Amino acid sequence: MPRQFKRREDEEELIRKFEALVKKKSTDYFDLDAFETIIDYYLTRNKNKKAMQAIEMAMELHPFSGELIAAQAQVLSNLEKFEEAEKLLKDYRESNPYDTDAMLNLGSVYSMQKKFDQAIALYTVALESNEEILDEIHYNLGLAYQGMENFPTAIEHYKKAINHNISHEGALYELAFCMDLIGELENSLSYYKKFIDEDPYSAAAWYNLGIVYNKLEKFEEAIEAYGYALAIDEEFASAHFNLGNACMSAGKYKEALDSFKQTLDIEGPSPEVYCSFGMAYEGLGQYELGLKYFQKATKLDPVYDEAWFGAGSCLEKKEQWHQALHFFNKAVKIDFNNSDYWKALARMDFRVGNIVSALTAFEEASQLNPEDRDIWIEWSAIFNEQGAFSRAAEVLITALEDIPDDAELYYRIAANLILDRKIKEAFGFLENALILNLDAHPVLLEYFPKAEMQRTLLRLISQFSDGRINLSENPFSDN
Repeated sequence: MPRQFKRREDEEELIRKFEALVKKKSTDYFDLDAFETIIDYYLTRNKNKKAMQAIEMAMELHPFSGELIAAQAQVLSNLEKFEEAEKLLKDYRESNPYDTDAMLNLGSVYSMQKKFDQAIALYTVALESNEEILDEIHYNLGLAYQGMENFPTAIEHYKKAINHNISHEGALYELAFCMDLIGELENSLSYYKKFIDEDPYSAAAWYNLGIVYNKLEKFEEAIEAYGYALAIDEEFASAHFNLGNACMSAGKYKEALDSFKQTLDIEGPSPEVYCSFGMAYEGLGQYELGLKYFQKATKLDPVYDEAWFGAGSCLEKKEQWHQALHFFNKAVKIDFNNSDYWKALARMDFRVGNIVSALTAFEEASQLNPEDRDIWIEWSAIFNEQGAFSRAAEVLITALEDIPDDAELYYRIAANLILDRKIKEAFGFLENALILNLDAHPVLLEYFPKAEMQRTLLRLISQFSDGRINLSENPFSDN
């Protein structure tokens, strides 16, 4: 049996014993290591109440454990009981003033409350008192400065953390994140490559190089970097998962499935992994299998909005409009501020004949993400199909406030105005469209399927491009 399966079985057996003890059906004694495993199991699954239950039982047997106090503070922080967590750690520090872990934990609680100056002051003291975990202290300093949006200083501390520990995954990842924010991501490649030259067998360095390549949309290079990380550590679950995502971005859906299967074998089921399976099968056009895995994700986590959305997307592609509408509604209720969810909901409402609901949903989507051109185009299409050409043009004209230089919008406005017989006004928008992007003019022709009208429009476009006609002075009237 592979090691990861054995570990998982041992962990699950330990959890069963603990839960039996809670129900008073067992009298097993757990040592501190066992309790820490139980607590970590619940924390990683965001089951804070059960984690606290385990902590309280553990503290009855091991009342002076700094690890348990840190875990209790983490649970309190997860429950946003920051003042209680802060007091707990301060009380512990009174009798253990040089406990660096306690300093880091208290600093983390300060940061969660946006008390970054207090966190930084505490971390600075920690730097002077413990040279063994300088990487972790600099990493936490980086997080605090990052929280203050002081990205250059955060980068300095992440680099110091990596200098002390080339395998510090958090520092390597956050460094790339910050350099991306300040537009220096391309320059970070040489930094990661330098560490790889020094230690070519660092799986973490290859992994984070893959992250940088992925952010730069250099997917083939990302795939290669993740491959090297896995050649060094074949049980590196995050590398398998990221490799799968890079393959997805490169359109290699079958290879992505292989990587997600490896992730599942190592880490076990999770909504995120099941969603990834769903997206890969959707990419392969196997919508039934995609739907199956998205639904598996919703069963593991009923409020995992991406899974509900993914299921709806598969049903939409199967043209099962009513069923898709149900899933998109679920996604919107979980994440009310996601414009993609509102846009999909609007499409399905329109498909099933809920016109008023569709228009409302498109309006919500446009307010959340006014720079998404597709929202405005799909919204205007409803009015266009109903023959309300003036309303269709109005929607697209509103879009120009946030997307002023989009030629396609101008062509579509011109088309709707022509259909509304507002020729002079239409030619003003058509002229702007042609100036912005002459090659995009086929968008205009989509609105006029009759060959005669297309020939007329093409002749006008040709005359304009040759400088033989000024559309703003076109002799056509509004009649």
